[in-house]
Amino acid sequence: MWHSLGKFFKTPKGLLTLILVILAAMAARHEGLHDVLPGLLIAAIIAGLADMAILRIRKKSWEFPSGAVLTALIVAMVLRAQEPWYVVTITSVTAILSKYLFRSRFANVFNPAALAIVLSYYVFHTGQSWWGALPELALYAQPVLVLAGIFITVRVNKIPLVLVFLGCYFLLFTVTSFVGDPRRVAEIYRPPDLEAALYFAFIILTDPPTTPAKYPDQIVCGVIVAVVSFAFFEWAGVVYYLLAGMLVGNVWESWRRMNRRSGYRFPHGIGPYLREIGPWRHHLNASEPLLREAMNPFDR
Repeated sequence: MWHSLGKFFKTPKGLLTLILVILAAMAARHEGLHDVLPGLLIAAIIAGLADMAILRIRKKSWEFPSGAVLTALIVAMVLRAQEPWYVVTITSVTAILSKYLFRSRFANVFNPAALAIVLSYYVFHTGQSWWGALPELALYAQPVLVLAGIFITVRVNKIPLVLVFLGCYFLLFTVTSFVGDPRRVAEIYRPPDLEAALYFAFIILTDPPTTPAKYPDQIVCGVIVAVVSFAFFEWAGVVYYLLAGMLVGNVWESWRRMNRRSGYRFPHGIGPYLREIGPWRHHLNASEPLLREAMNPFDR
């Protein structure tokens, strides 16, 4: 058991879990343990059990639901620490279910945490404080987030994606501050929005199954996510503007993967694409041509 546990914490998923636990432990005392712990622990347990049951049905064997625990940690650390435990738990379980409802033949379409948090905004009117990004801690704590984020970004080979997103994101807001009223975008450079952008870029945007593996595609995806996030902030004014950018980037990536070898072009490929990713999709025969692209080991 200890050998398997040691191997897990050497994988990118295991390392990210360890990083999130460290960040949560640093921020929890400031946020209040009585506010943070119920949602964090119960969400991880219930989401893990739900994923374990689904994996048992699908694979006919028991597996530790590491992905569900990771997703629950992200959900809890993005939502307000004061959200009721059942809201955090329902949001986390929704994230797990979305992995199986909206997927192509090879991977889930949306980042589960991003999709569930956006849905919870409309269902439960949830807020987002991104307390797991350490926005309320002293300045000495911020290098922990940055160094840990750089480390995991290198491990999952998403450096171009993160650099292009952050560069384009802050460039758009900087240009806006010069051509318009700088007070409208000043919060982007202050806590918690600044730390939220870093946490988003390092922890959520680098999700291997829903983002490109190849560098040219990462560059395009980074620009899309940054532009959409900026647009949602400027014109929609919604709290989930970063996650909206992520979801649009996910759609672009899943569309690119499916149509890479099929030859479909917009708008003719919309029908096959929706049939491919929706919960109503049909199982394909093994004799049908595969559309899988070459993916790095972290994308499987």
